[in-house]
Amino acid sequence: MKSLNLLKKTVLLALGLMLAVSCNNDDDANIPDPGTLNIVELALATPDLANLVAALQRANLTGTLQSGTYTVFAPSNTAFETFLSDNGFASLEDVPVDVLTQVLLNHVLEGEFNSSSLTTGYKSTLATESTTSNNLSIYIDSASGVKLNGISEVSSPNQEASNGVVHIVDKVIALPTVVDFALADNTFSTLVTALTRSDLTFDYVTTLSTPNGTAPAPFTVFAPTNDAFTDLLTELGAASLAEIDEPTLKATLDLHAVAGANVLAASLSDNMTVTTLGGDITANVTGGATLTDSNGRVSNIIVTNVQAANGVIHVINKVVLPQLPPNIVAAAMDNPLLSNLVAALQAADGDLVSVLNGVGPFTVLAPDNDAFTAFLSDNGFASLGHVPTDILAQILLNHVVSGSKLTSTDLVALGSGYTSTEAMGAGGHNMSLFFDTSSGVTFNGISNVDTPNIEVSNGVIHIVDAVIGLPNIVDHALANPNLTSLVEALTNGGNTTFTDLLSTPGDFTVFAPVNDAFTAFSNPNGNDLNDILSNHVVVGATAVSSGLTNSYVNTAATFGDTSNNLSLYINTDSGVMLNGMSTVALPDIIASNGVIHAVDTVIDIPTVVTFATADPTFSTLVDALTTLTPATDFVSVLSTPNGTDPAPFTVFAPTNDAFGDITIPSDEATLTSILQHHVIGGLNVTSGDLNNPGDTTAPSLEGDNLTITLPGSGDNIANLTDGSGASDIGIIAVDVQAGNGVIHVINKVAIPDLTN
Repeated sequence: MKSLNLLKKTVLLALGLMLAVSCNNDDDANIPDPGTLNIVELALATPDLANLVAALQRANLTGTLQSGTYTVFAPSNTAFETFLSDNGFASLEDVPVDVLTQVLLNHVLEGEFNSSSLTTGYKSTLATESTTSNNLSIYIDSASGVKLNGISEVSSPNQEASNGVVHIVDKVIALPTVVDFALADNTFSTLVTALTRSDLTFDYVTTLSTPNGTAPAPFTVFAPTNDAFTDLLTELGAASLAEIDEPTLKATLDLHAVAGANVLAASLSDNMTVTTLGGDITANVTGGATLTDSNGRVSNIIVTNVQAANGVIHVINKVVLPQLPPNIVAAAMDNPLLSNLVAALQAADGDLVSVLNGVGPFTVLAPDNDAFTAFLSDNGFASLGHVPTDILAQILLNHVVSGSKLTSTDLVALGSGYTSTEAMGAGGHNMSLFFDTSSGVTFNGISNVDTPNIEVSNGVIHIVDAVIGLPNIVDHALANPNLTSLVEALTNGGNTTFTDLLSTPGDFTVFAPVNDAFTAFSNPNGNDLNDILSNHVVVGATAVSSGLTNSYVNTAATFGDTSNNLSLYINTDSGVMLNGMSTVALPDIIASNGVIHAVDTVIDIPTVVTFATADPTFSTLVDALTTLTPATDFVSVLSTPNGTDPAPFTVFAPTNDAFGDITIPSDEATLTSILQHHVIGGLNVTSGDLNNPGDTTAPSLEGDNLTITLPGSGDNIANLTDGSGASDIGIIAVDVQAGNGVIHVINKVAIPDLTN
């Protein structure tokens, strides 16, 4: 490095002496006009180009630039330092001479071009591509200043030399790949967007950046312009590139690149087969260079031989396409059996045609013309125009499964089950659709597939023989063969109470026992079947599984002849369990008026014991009632059916924490008295039965009175005074209603007067 610096200083000193002698010989002369210096001399006289001079000398290019006429994009000293650092070189001496030579030649154009002559477009540099010796291209962007290959900007233009012009630039211009040109040239911005889409299964950028000499380089790339992509979207009926599915996009992009060959325009000929990454296309040159795809579509090559270091780009005005099936809309329009469907899509509220022109994939159940005729007749509509457009839109969306392409083979392999359509059901959730392949393929028990598996570019179409309406809860129950026992129970003896209720608009959550559950249920307590069925229905809520928590809800069943709705305990610690006995086997069957959860056990009318054993909050209480008091059969007593002495019960149930605050008596008799003190026999006292404000007093099974005071203190709903006189027992939850009594939760254990 010291010798190199010394050489620079020597050359500059010599130049200075020459200038001094000239001045001494001619007293009237000034410092020479820079235009009298050749390009190398100008660089020597420019301190900010010292690194360039050193590079030219190392590459033995000083002689080249002293003869001929050139335009030189001269990297500043800082530009060279950044180049060395970015590429892991400690100094210029570490750069291989052949590499350095090509990099420097990539900064030189033949001919003189001042800044006003540098217009947006491609020019050829003196650098060459290794397999063809074709001169590399450089992309000039003059939209704002002058930028080269998208990376280097002219910072000081128009330094005139005797044999050309020098423009100082802020970055070394590396040897470009085909990717570099695509990124630099805004003509290809849509192509870049396509090549870099996140869902692509092939890394085009990495592959097309492969250096020359390493497979699969070099490349020949046919690059569509932005206008070509705009025309493609119009041709495909797509609003944006995002609506083209990944397999189609990849197949399309593959047809635009040839691997292992740097094919210049002069090498093309008529009827020439060009083998791309995606298959064969045909080139012709008569009347202008063109490409023809398998669809017979012709793309004109409008710019040729944009030469990169690892391949060549030819610009085309139309995107080359693989052989594609029509999309859903086009297929429907081409099928005379679906003319009514097309009319319905066009008439419906919302742009359903645009939706089905989208990227998909979609599975579409397409009712044939006869299906629409029957639908209109069955529902009293004279024509499609008489169907409210918002309803029509939802009915049509109920025939569309988005995000999957379900062939008949897929459905048969699944057997039966549910998927979700694009229609909106209760609670803003996507409507459920039941399919059954036990005999053909049937949807919601009413619509059969006549013609399956019509392949389209964005999914698959199955032609069906009936329009699939928007199902309510009863419709779903009727459609599913696993719920036939439930349907029989609901309609036993011509009963329409439940079918009428669950067919009405509104929000219902139904826990529906499957057939095996009914088979296993013996109704051991002889409860009325209507009451049992009501206990599976929650009115006023569409409660999907993701919104369920450990909690109590009210069912449509009531206590005795009152209007007090029975409670249902939901536990989500492991799946979803109801009243500690019934597990949700299939959740979230969405209907137009609610949700069904299929359960594996019939939920019998609960007793107060049912809730105590189901709710882990009361595990210590259950232990006390059973294991710690074997001489008293609390379970049998508290399971006494309503109307049988001593039922009904009002139970004040201490939580686990409440028991944790005392020392549980080891004396069974004492503990038995304490437990009996938490139960009032013969009364079902709900919060609505209490004096408010005021006290309500009743004797416990133990004998001492319990007094409830409303309102409660602090966070308590009410206060409870026990037989010992303690009045700070808080009632923290009320009205857990069982079939034989009611539970109120307390935060302290009630103690009777143990002295009497």
